[in-house]
Amino acid sequence: MKFATTLLPLSMLLLSGCVVGPDYKSPDSALPAKFSEASAKSAGDVTLSPWWESFRDRRLNDLVHQGMNQNLTVLQALERITAAEADVVIAGAGALPSLNASADATASGQHGGYLARTSPTGSNTNSSKSMNAGLGASWLLDFFGQYRRSKEAANASLDAAYDDVNVARLAYLSDLVSSYISARYYQEALALSRKNLESRRETLNLTNEIKSAGAASSLDVLQVEGLVNQTLADLPGLETGFHQAANHIATLLGVPASTITASLTKGSPQPMPRNAAQAGLPADLIRNRPDIRAAERRLQAATASIGVAEADLYPSIELGGSIGATRNFTRAATGNLTSWSFGPSLVLPIFNGGALQAQVKIARSQAEQQYLTWKQTVLQAVEEVETAQIALNRDARTVAALRKVVQSYEQTLDLARESYRGGASTILDVLDAERNVATARLSLAAAIRQLANDYVSLNVAIGGGSSIGTPVVASR
Repeated sequence: MKFATTLLPLSMLLLSGCVVGPDYKSPDSALPAKFSEASAKSAGDVTLSPWWESFRDRRLNDLVHQGMNQNLTVLQALERITAAEADVVIAGAGALPSLNASADATASGQHGGYLARTSPTGSNTNSSKSMNAGLGASWLLDFFGQYRRSKEAANASLDAAYDDVNVARLAYLSDLVSSYISARYYQEALALSRKNLESRRETLNLTNEIKSAGAASSLDVLQVEGLVNQTLADLPGLETGFHQAANHIATLLGVPASTITASLTKGSPQPMPRNAAQAGLPADLIRNRPDIRAAERRLQAATASIGVAEADLYPSIELGGSIGATRNFTRAATGNLTSWSFGPSLVLPIFNGGALQAQVKIARSQAEQQYLTWKQTVLQAVEEVETAQIALNRDARTVAALRKVVQSYEQTLDLARESYRGGASTILDVLDAERNVATARLSLAAAIRQLANDYVSLNVAIGGGSSIGTPVVASR
């Protein structure tokens, strides 16, 4: 017992001292002071910014909030938090003493008969019963911080799991809002195509009237009819596009396809952002982008795993003890027996063919890979913001120019019709004007769709709204 009383304080002293492996330090990455087409002003914390409300579309807002915690990808990411929390418990349990109890009972006996010379018959009956109970305890002394590094790695992985939820939520926001923009685009394209169809039918009626007066030919009528039929042929594809977008929105909300199609059938103007998106600074991405935060947490976990591997290179001591009690019952006597044991066991790695050193190399290589992954994630984030910002600025100019193009072509069509009625131009002039108007209107709708998607891309690229609805991180 003197050995135990001496060893325990010594072990506690060592436990508070040495932890092998590198201590984690946040990585640095050389980033530009500002984005090429943005001001040198920080956007602050945008993770709680509901940027989709800038479209001022109540139906869109309802859909976003409906699916915020119903999206199946987000729910899967939330469930992975539960597994990561259990890993933290497992990692911490290794450094604590363990206690096990056991008990058993047995009964045995013999019974038989035989013939003997001295007696005609004989018999022998012998039976016994025993009951055993015991307690066993063990404690692996964490001299070199193996379990502390394991728990550090598990906690970092748990933080990454929380960030993964935000990554999934950001992907959900991007997909849902973009799908809604597509649905409204197809509705607008359908409305414009039907408007073009009505206009071309007016031209057909006009051509028939002029033909009746002898000023137009059957060829003129056939050319106009061809344009009418071409417009009719375009409508089914646009209707299919709308239904595909509506079905995908339903899937994102975690409900069967076509469930919300009826509610979207009533048309609504194409979403247009009403507020300018602020890109902020490249340095803002480090704290606002959940994928960057998750990559850094995985780097921290990989760094801690180096210490776990290095701890295996050193000796380990385990304190163990047991106490047991046995009670025997026989025909001859009844008795108790108590036994106990206590002592340390030492494991010293001497020769293992270089396997333990190889494990350390693997851990260091994995940490380096995680660092490169983090760096690549940062650079990709900067690229995404730059690309989205440039596209947003230029597509805004495209939309403004196309609005003027539509106005010009609509006026040209009115003049062409008047000129055709007066006999000063041919039906080809009217048909050209019809095509120009139809093309310009659809091009404007497509440009508005692209501008709205640029706005979505920029906000997603800066991590906007990623923390809305995020569960609170448990204190550890």
